[in-house]
Amino acid sequence: MNMRYRVLGGTGIEVSHHCLGAMMFGSVANNDHEEGVRIIHRALDAGINFVDTADMYSAGESEEIVGKALKDRRDDVVLATKVHFPLGEGRNRSGNSRRHVVRAVEDSLRRLDTDWIDVYQVHRPDYRTDVEETLSVLTDLVREGKIRAFGCSTFPAEEIVEAHHVALNRGLMRFRTEQPPYSMLARGIERSVLPTAQRLGMGVLVWSPLASGFLSGRHRRGASAEAFRATLTPERFDESLPGNAAKFEAVEQFAKLADEMGVSLPALAIAFTTTHPAVTSAIIGPRTMEQLESLLEGASLVLSDDVLDRIDEIVPPGADTYDVHGFWKPASLLEVHQRRRPLDQR
Repeated sequence: MNMRYRVLGGTGIEVSHHCLGAMMFGSVANNDHEEGVRIIHRALDAGINFVDTADMYSAGESEEIVGKALKDRRDDVVLATKVHFPLGEGRNRSGNSRRHVVRAVEDSLRRLDTDWIDVYQVHRPDYRTDVEETLSVLTDLVREGKIRAFGCSTFPAEEIVEAHHVALNRGLMRFRTEQPPYSMLARGIERSVLPTAQRLGMGVLVWSPLASGFLSGRHRRGASAEAFRATLTPERFDESLPGNAAKFEAVEQFAKLADEMGVSLPALAIAFTTTHPAVTSAIIGPRTMEQLESLLEGASLVLSDDVLDRIDEIVPPGADTYDVHGFWKPASLLEVHQRRRPLDQR
């Protein structure tokens, strides 16, 4: 195993090209806190120095587990978390407003048992809040020493550019990172998000390199029903649904390619994402120690141009075989008035 390190955008912070994602730690997947701590320690011992979580993962429980694991190793770890989604009922308890962000960062610091967060990320766009408001509070948090840098997650390219120009025009600090979905099955960000991040000198840490489990090797034709992800979101893995046919066909071809190379399908999938010149780190999100060990085996894998050409033939550059955003939709799609003129103006 040969863990590689790259500088995260213009931050000067060196991070491992594999980032340990903590979404699976807590009640949503693995509520054994001690096992979660052991998994994190094993990842750190293997050379991973980058850990990513979010306040909404298991309603804060993931952050608590990460905090326990890093108690005596905090100085050696680049710690990232996120804000946006609600953690409880009530107004003003979600989004990217100054009011919510100020409260959320304090809660995250407490759960993580740390004095600072290295990379604080806005989990999704908030169309109710002016991006200047969000950049302003994040800039203040950097100046207060509570966070070191900040970024965005799953932002469209045009909103990344807008935020960049607002920061320049208002004398604010800017988003230094973007965290988009990216895999061999979901390559849409190659069209504009990744080129935009490159032009703006942003670090990129990609989520779901295994395509929500489709590239884990456990979801094959006729063999998905009992896998964890399939029980969590069965509609994504239902072979009878027409939209899933292309995914299963592509998975079979990727699995054949991995077999020919003598590597595991997950190793091939993750190595693909870190090959793109815009990508700094790929987030791996193991639920068990066995899954972590399997993912670490592929840390040294480097793909040749011939292999990358084969991948391009299976899923063309810039193509998505499924809706990568899952349950989240932008307001431009959810809110009818944003898609339809008033009757008297049609």
